[in-house]
Amino acid sequence: MDGGRGVLRSLKGAIESLAPARPAYAGFSGDFDTPARDPVRPAIPRKRRRFERRSRIERFTSFARTPGLGALLAVALMAGTGLYGSIKGGAYDEFIAQQGSLADLSARMFGFGINGVTFVGARELNEEDLLRASGITTRDSLLFLDVAAVRARLKEMPLVRDVSVRKLYPGRLAIDVQERAPYALWQMHGQIQIVSADGMAIDQLTDERFTRLPFVVGEDANLRVPEFLKIVEVAGELRDQIRAGVLVAGRRWNLKLSSGLLIKLPEDAPEVVFARFAKQAREMRILEKDLISVDLRIPDRMVARLTADAAAARAESLRKPRAKGGQT
Repeated sequence: MDGGRGVLRSLKGAIESLAPARPAYAGFSGDFDTPARDPVRPAIPRKRRRFERRSRIERFTSFARTPGLGALLAVALMAGTGLYGSIKGGAYDEFIAQQGSLADLSARMFGFGINGVTFVGARELNEEDLLRASGITTRDSLLFLDVAAVRARLKEMPLVRDVSVRKLYPGRLAIDVQERAPYALWQMHGQIQIVSADGMAIDQLTDERFTRLPFVVGEDANLRVPEFLKIVEVAGELRDQIRAGVLVAGRRWNLKLSSGLLIKLPEDAPEVVFARFAKQAREMRILEKDLISVDLRIPDRMVARLTADAAAARAESLRKPRAKGGQT
């Protein structure tokens, strides 16, 4: 065979004829000299990769040539520029102040505006004052209304003890108000205020109908009205004559009667001591005497102070000599 040359040519041709079948055996080791390739991602020739890159560029350029895209981008740019200018120039803030936030504006467009507010439980307060204090306006929407903030603003009103706020979709608001009831009158620094049972000053005294309330005077006296009322309860016939209770140094009470008489009570068990005095006053007719004050702070003793005229008359009577043996 031509010195073996024909055999070699035959083998080479046979191997070349098997070349297309090699990729089918790529997963087997040891069958061929070439390394195995990934059957999922075959190698892409360089020419093909350049062609795919050109294809992506062509797709992008074809998208950029979409009719109307340039106009849309121009409108978006102009809108953004206008919005930025409005914010910097204050027009946006003015729009928000007049129309409310964008969220509230959108909610109102969908039917969630506040069409009505109902107040329940208000007796002394009128609805106009409550609505003004709540901060609710036509710019708000029921969907985004902060009920906790509304409740906090209403509780800042002195006459409001507690309040609850409920949303009634789609457009109503129910507000239940619990007012503080007038409990006593409190004088401090020359001003008289109406206070509730918890001591909160709720209003200035401007109406005579509240003059019937218990009257206390002094620092923190508004917080200790129940103590004063315990003393009044045991006063008996003197109850209607008690004009005011004066808290002295935050420790004890003085009582001022309508006659001007001042009764000084002890720090401990003042109601017990005053109940005993009320009984003695009725039996001994103490209130008929010309007295300025009665001091009950010393246990089992009563120290009375006469008026100036009464004291002078008493001193004069003590200076006169007493008759002896019936002679004058």
